[in-house]
Amino acid sequence: MYLFSSIWNADDWATRGGLEKTDWKKAPFVSSYKDFSVDGCQWEDPYPACVSTTTKKWWDQYQAWHLTDSQKMDFAWVQRNLVIYDYCKDTDRYPKLPVECSLSPWG
Repeated sequence: MYLFSSIWNADDWATRGGLEKTDWKKAPFVSSYKDFSVDGCQWEDPYPACVSTTTKKWWDQYQAWHLTDSQKMDFAWVQRNLVIYDYCKDTDRYPKLPVECSLSPWG
């Protein structure tokens, strides 16, 4: 498996309809991956088939799949104060929103 990433100029659509512009004076934009490892499996409602009660990985534990009330409040604060683009609200670009947009963030 390989992981690639790219940067493209999306000033006209991914930045609140062009209100937030990329500051190209800060280029070059560099990112890197070191010792990148992924452990995942396909989600199946209500629990993925790969879940194990004996796993040592925190993300495979039931507790990691739900947020506390405090974490939900933090999540909502980030959405209100820091998110500048949400494709689930971009009905100009996506008249028919992607299916994940109808899912509750709380499961």
